[in-house]
Amino acid sequence: MAVFMDLNLPFSSDRSHLGSIIETAAHLGFSTIAINYVFEPTAKKKQEIPTPTPISELMDGLPVVQGRSRPVRVLNRLTVVITDSSHFRPNAPENRRFDLLAVQPTTEKLFHAACMVYDIDIICVPVTEKLPFFFKRAPINGAIDRGVVFEVSYSAAIRDSTMRRYTIANAVSLVESCKGKNVILSSAAEKALELRGPYDITNLGLLFGLSDGDAKEAVSSTCRSVLLHAETRKTASGIIYTTRSQQEALQDSADGEAPAAKRAKPT
Repeated sequence: MAVFMDLNLPFSSDRSHLGSIIETAAHLGFSTIAINYVFEPTAKKKQEIPTPTPISELMDGLPVVQGRSRPVRVLNRLTVVITDSSHFRPNAPENRRFDLLAVQPTTEKLFHAACMVYDIDIICVPVTEKLPFFFKRAPINGAIDRGVVFEVSYSAAIRDSTMRRYTIANAVSLVESCKGKNVILSSAAEKALELRGPYDITNLGLLFGLSDGDAKEAVSSTCRSVLLHAETRKTASGIIYTTRSQQEALQDSADGEAPAAKRAKPT
């Protein structure tokens, strides 16, 4: 039995709103979720990287995952929208507050840098508009070799028909370039009604051009590889597991998840 994950649930200061989304995700069977803090730096004024809010301040208690005996695991993620190379500071101490680090490049040059240079876990592919550049095989292969994954979010396709066309077109283009490897599917849901179950997302992955196996991995084992990659990135000694993450890996294996450590490539 696979362990499903949604690594992109946008942060909201409204406790009840965010709590409803987390409860729905757990009810749909997601064992791990990531609260996503989006940071969009500008040249006009200095901005501070947000500080993640402790989950204890967002919810009184974590909901139990449907079909399992333990509560949902909640991680913190930072996504930096970069329009200039100076916007991303890989060694910023604030980055260590987050479990996952992602970037959303807006130009071909920045996309190339994200694939080949930036010490990150996830590259977000904008799906709400036509991309200003084409995916090229060389940088994508470089990202795959470094263990970095590409993320496609599906909730925009639910909100608007125009966004649906862009989402499908951009996702198909990405999948063709990376041959379905190192792709994760997440929701980026702004409300609970936009969430879909893991098997519905798998079917959506088929529409994006993923094979049946790659589509299932996009919400399960590939997401697990992202977590292992993040541990590697944050551990200067190169040790993948901390004591806590090793215990969680053993628990996941006991629950029936296929080991993903072999698929995680240290950077």
